[in-house]
Amino acid sequence: MPYGQHFQDEQDESSSSEEELEQIPSEDESDEGQAPQTPSRRKGKGREVGEDTGAEGHHIIVQTSFDAYFTHAATKVQTSGNIFSELVLPLAPEEYTEGIKSASKHAVQLTPSILEGSKLEELFSRFIFELAEGFNLLCYGFGSKRRVLNQFASEFCTKHGHVVVTNAFKPDFSIKDLLSRIASLPIFEGTLLGMYTAVEKGVVQLVDAVSKQSRHVYLIIHNIDSPALRTTRAKTVLSVLASSPLIHITASIDHLNAPLLWSSSEIFARKSSHISEEVSTPSSTRGFAWLWHDLTTLAPYDAELAYADRSSITGASTAARSRKGDALANAANPTVMAETGALHTLASVTQKAKKLFALMGKRQLASIEEGIAGGDKPAGSGGDLQQHGITYEALFGAARDDFLAANDTALRALLVEFRDHKLIVSAASSTGGEILWIPLRKERLQSVLDSLEANG
Repeated sequence: MPYGQHFQDEQDESSSSEEELEQIPSEDESDEGQAPQTPSRRKGKGREVGEDTGAEGHHIIVQTSFDAYFTHAATKVQTSGNIFSELVLPLAPEEYTEGIKSASKHAVQLTPSILEGSKLEELFSRFIFELAEGFNLLCYGFGSKRRVLNQFASEFCTKHGHVVVTNAFKPDFSIKDLLSRIASLPIFEGTLLGMYTAVEKGVVQLVDAVSKQSRHVYLIIHNIDSPALRTTRAKTVLSVLASSPLIHITASIDHLNAPLLWSSSEIFARKSSHISEEVSTPSSTRGFAWLWHDLTTLAPYDAELAYADRSSITGASTAARSRKGDALANAANPTVMAETGALHTLASVTQKAKKLFALMGKRQLASIEEGIAGGDKPAGSGGDLQQHGITYEALFGAARDDFLAANDTALRALLVEFRDHKLIVSAASSTGGEILWIPLRKERLQSVLDSLEANG
């Protein structure tokens, strides 16, 4: 076949295909009641391989919901670098107190109906009855329960026996303090724990002495879920006390996971039925015989949070940490220093030490101002302030030029008072050596320097 004839045949075939496409009605021209048809694609060899004719369009691979889920799960999660403690600076104690007073004027005091009038007396009568039946009481619910439990102890428990009230939320509280309070009751001589170095043996003797008395002992423990009473030794001592038929415990809890402190056998155990029953060793199976009571008061936790640094988010969440923990937290988060504390420390140091502090403060303020001019955010946390600190070598050179310290020993003697009160903190520099800075944000540091200058 000649080449020209073959080309003519291909043109005729293409023209016939276009005529077929033109004969297909569009969506607008389709008859009423007839479903619109999808525009036809090329047939036979002219159709693209893998081309979809459905509603998915021209996608070669259509993802199912199963594929989409795992594709989304495999993507990298974008985490924001913004930290709340940097965006919102912590309050000074004076600012916190002023804010609480202003908010309290407009706050509506809510009191549950169970704590009003005759209902509260009925509740206390029920508490006394359940304690007499061999149970111990565990009160939970939102709000401080300290005032209500103290009222129960003073108005009802004192009529039936001796009362011991303990504030376990204090940072320096220990289980030995509780035993000492019990041992100081008038029915004892106060020397029960003297012959024992271990509280486990002392509590056995204490319970044995209580069993020989005719008077009951009522223990009111505020926050039995505090860190000081979560240890194995503390729980063992408390279980020995709770198992005595003459010792009755009424405690409060506020931690969400406080019920996990005790096993099911400890929660549902019952006390000894006879007072004269011999006291066994603390290793025996014992329990608490808890009865749970919802004592929602909606009262503020003023007493429980009195030992926490409420101007700091970290301090407020660890209200019952130990003194060692406080020292570590202050070193890690030095912004807990308030303006009044800084002025109090500066009032007790020498004139040279004040000049050294002013020297460091002015250099630190200049560094902060330079950083703000360069577009940096104002420093608010200890980590941010560290970048505005001064190296020990630079501080020594500046102090020597101002005739504040002639040698290294003199400079360290001036810094020791500030270090002890955490008014100047230090850390190892990334380039080697030591870097020092004042843990006060810009506004507080400027106010302290102005007070130093005003006082001469």
